[in-house]
Amino acid sequence: MTLTCLAVDDEPLALELVCTFIKQTPFLQLAGRYTSALEALNHLHQHPVDLIFLDIQMPDLSGTDLARVLDKGQPGQGPRIIFTTAFNQYALEGYRLDALDYLLKPFNYVEFLRAANKALAYAELRQKPVEPNPALVEAEEENIFLKVEYQLVRVALKDILYIEGLKDYVKVHLQSATKPILSLTSLKALEEKLPAKKFMRIHRSFIVALDKIQSVTRQSVQIKEVNIPVSDQFKEQFNKFLSRWV
Repeated sequence: MTLTCLAVDDEPLALELVCTFIKQTPFLQLAGRYTSALEALNHLHQHPVDLIFLDIQMPDLSGTDLARVLDKGQPGQGPRIIFTTAFNQYALEGYRLDALDYLLKPFNYVEFLRAANKALAYAELRQKPVEPNPALVEAEEENIFLKVEYQLVRVALKDILYIEGLKDYVKVHLQSATKPILSLTSLKALEEKLPAKKFMRIHRSFIVALDKIQSVTRQSVQIKEVNIPVSDQFKEQFNKFLSRWV
C-alpha cells in the first residue's frame, strides 16, 4: 500500500526535511509541498491525499484551523493528519482534532517513521477486503477500537466491565486490567459503537456490560465491588431488562 502525502510548513528548512523523509520512506509518495495551509487546501480540493504532515503555527491559516476545515467536510473521511511543531502545548488540541500523531521539532527519521507507520497501519485497518471473510467479520464484531493517546487500541468486548464518561474522555474499565483505559471520545459516541444486546447505558455517566452485572436493585447495579446508579432518564429501558431478572 502507498499513501499519498502533502508536506505543509512555512519554514523552508523544516519543509525540506519532511519532504526528504517522505521520499526516503517506501510506502509514502509526496504529492505536494506547501509553505501555506491555504495553498494546501486548494490542492486538496482538486487532488485528495491520504496523509498530511502539517505544521501548526503558520500565517493566514494555522494547521489546526486547516484540520478543522477538513473535518467539517467529511468527518473521518478526509486525509489523516500528523502535526509537526516546535511547541508541545498544542498536543492536546491535536489529539482532540483526531490527529494520528504529533511530532515535536526537532525530530529525526526514526521518530518520523514511527508516525508514518501508524498512518500505514490505520490505512490498512480501514481498507475493506473485496470479499469479506465471515470469520473475520465475526471476530471484528467481538472487538472495539479505541483511540488511546495517538494510536488505535483493540479491546475485546468480553473484557469490558463498564464505561465511565468524564467531560471529554471515557474510562473503559476492564476485567483483565487494574487501571482503566482512557480514551478521548464521548460516552454517546462510544454507545453507538457497542452492541445493544451486550451493553446498556443506565446513567448519563455510565454504560455497563450486561453479562458482568452481579446483582441489581431498582436503583443500581453491582459489577464487582462497584455500585453503579441507574438514573431516571434510563429507568424505563433498565426496568425492561430488570424484568428478566425477576
